[in-house]
Amino acid sequence: MAYPAAPMASLLLTGGRVIDPSQSMDRVADVLVVNGKVAAIGPEAGHKTAPDVERIDVSGLVVSPGLIDLHVHLREPGQSAKETIATGTAAAARGGFTSVV
Repeated sequence: MAYPAAPMASLLLTGGRVIDPSQSMDRVADVLVVNGKVAAIGPEAGHKTAPDVERIDVSGLVVSPGLIDLHVHLREPGQSAKETIATGTAAAARGGFTSVV
């Protein structure tokens, strides 16, 4: 079987609990990400990838769309000793948040 060349930014997440309320999805599945976008979810995700695509076993972890925090206080200006925009947004990103307001 011939596989298409793997794009530079392809990644296969295997065995994670995929939760996506917009799709009424809550199940263990594989997720194929190509160029930063979800290309396939489920058994077909593994079948659509070339053997040399980077694979990460995310068993026991949750895979979901990015979270949005609608109420944050980044403490800058005025209280940058507590937190700055850089430290607050870095912490949010580390926790799975893709947007803060």
